[in-house]
Amino acid sequence: MVSTSDFPGLATAHSPLGDSVQAQALAELLSIPFLGIVKPKQIRDFSTLLFSDDQGLCLQLTGKGAPGPVRAEFVSGKAGYRREHGGGTGQLIAKAVGLQKTRESIDVVDATAGLGQDAFVLASLGCRVRMFERSPIVHALLSDGLARASLNAACADILQNMTLESGDSREWLAGCEPGSVDVVYLDPMFPHRDKSALVKKEMQVFRQVVGDDADSAGLLEAALSAARYRVVVKRPRKAESLPGPAVTTKIEGKSSRYDVYALKALPSGD
Repeated sequence: MVSTSDFPGLATAHSPLGDSVQAQALAELLSIPFLGIVKPKQIRDFSTLLFSDDQGLCLQLTGKGAPGPVRAEFVSGKAGYRREHGGGTGQLIAKAVGLQKTRESIDVVDATAGLGQDAFVLASLGCRVRMFERSPIVHALLSDGLARASLNAACADILQNMTLESGDSREWLAGCEPGSVDVVYLDPMFPHRDKSALVKKEMQVFRQVVGDDADSAGLLEAALSAARYRVVVKRPRKAESLPGPAVTTKIEGKSSRYDVYALKALPSGD
């Protein structure tokens, strides 16, 4: 079966315990082949699979030696650890959004949601987070992860603060009234220039399927127009800031940093 979709090299499949209905529906939605029950390591005709197994939906590179599956996970893994042992408002992302400066609940638009990890942290700290993910592939992964997490008692309350939208956040932000969104958070995919550097398996898979965000500067412009208090942009620690206005302050971590564009003081809530 030859795919005429926008996603060459991608197919859907499932394990014996996976959700065949979900895999078939995604194949139809994305106009990509459905392979049925397969073992990803044995696939040669497709480089990547949207694969349903007993743990949910994942993105899986094929062939021998491929990195493990990438999925949106909130119950266990890093998200679960941060939920149970995180640093509260002392976390860098919380500082960047300004949660130490206010006692009020903040509305955040996560305009580049990805697998939802940052949105989950902010929601766990009381923010109401509206997530946008324009890639239908990543949107499917995130939607599946949220559905699985909603069945977990420890995550259900946090997920009440999270909503997921499809489509291009830049268009949505451009249509907003100026200053109508408390905070806009951006974590655009950036060009990877050092070919010799090892990158996380999530990035290996994402780059193969999603590509870079070439319109980051336009997205920042739309975000600055829509935001009331601030725009926060996550960047690699040594990367240049996005083209546009000067950054108000930078909050640096070991491998990444947050560029903060402060527009107005957050309400104290006292």
